[in-house]
Amino acid sequence: MDKNNIDKSDLEIEKEEIFFVEDEYINIRLDNYLLEKLQGFTRSQIKHLIESGLVLINGKIKKAGEKLKAKQEIKVSIPKTKEVSIEKEDIDIDIVYQDEDLAVINKKQGMVVHPAVGNLSGTLVNALLFNIKDLSGINGEIRPGIVHRLDKDTSGLLVVAKNDKAHLNLSKQIQTKECKRHYKAIVIGNLKDDSGTVQTYIGRSSKDRKKMAVVDETKGKLAITNYQVIERFKGYTFVEYELKTGRTHQIRVHSAYLKAPILGDFVYAPNQKNNFKLNGQLLHAYKLEFTQPTTNKQLSFEVALPNYFENVLEILKNNYKI
Repeated sequence: MDKNNIDKSDLEIEKEEIFFVEDEYINIRLDNYLLEKLQGFTRSQIKHLIESGLVLINGKIKKAGEKLKAKQEIKVSIPKTKEVSIEKEDIDIDIVYQDEDLAVINKKQGMVVHPAVGNLSGTLVNALLFNIKDLSGINGEIRPGIVHRLDKDTSGLLVVAKNDKAHLNLSKQIQTKECKRHYKAIVIGNLKDDSGTVQTYIGRSSKDRKKMAVVDETKGKLAITNYQVIERFKGYTFVEYELKTGRTHQIRVHSAYLKAPILGDFVYAPNQKNNFKLNGQLLHAYKLEFTQPTTNKQLSFEVALPNYFENVLEILKNNYKI
């Protein structure tokens, strides 16, 4: 059989996506291009699509590493996905507050928020399904109740919706900046100013497509972060951040942009020494404020820093005083 005419009769195609390669993607690998264009798809899923002959460049099947040329047509046939059953798991989670519409969770470092292919257990969603009776269904079976996320190694507060009406309301509050999200972090180096605002555009990094970066406005989305120095030490700064937008890895990218990457963030500061034996970035969502969707009551929550975070602060106060 001609490799360009693979029999797909046993596949039920749900939809087709067609892209035309823009100049900025010249010489980018096919799989990296699709990783950016196909939102919600993992690298392994994209590899499977390509190897299954479901991706065509100008009508022909190519390998994942094919370097793209300007104006090429890329056609992706996306098969109908099988329903994935997410199991309830008896995992202990810190439920700070809950009512009929929502729950506020204090997520621990190291916990992934929702399942993905190859990682269907041990997530916050698995725990939520066991601990909370009802969750909104807008985001589908994989992400029930999830209004916004925290990175795996970022700890702290996030809100979960129990019904679709509350989910839509809370999502709108985040979009309109009515929902206030405050973080504390320890960064490497000393910020020049005691307070300020970082306003850039954030998009996928052209050097490493798994990372985000500050990019030109034509290649990213507006990202705004406020910061306030809490305390300074020799070589480190204890700082508070407030998100005004919610881009992927926003605080981590903006910290690195300020030449003060977050301590323990080995993605955006890979050359830092792990002097404090950390398992991830010292970034904690300590405060969350929003309006209750049904009662319109203003709700505000704060949680303490994790013990490992406090331990580093204690070391800095004892040994790194300015």
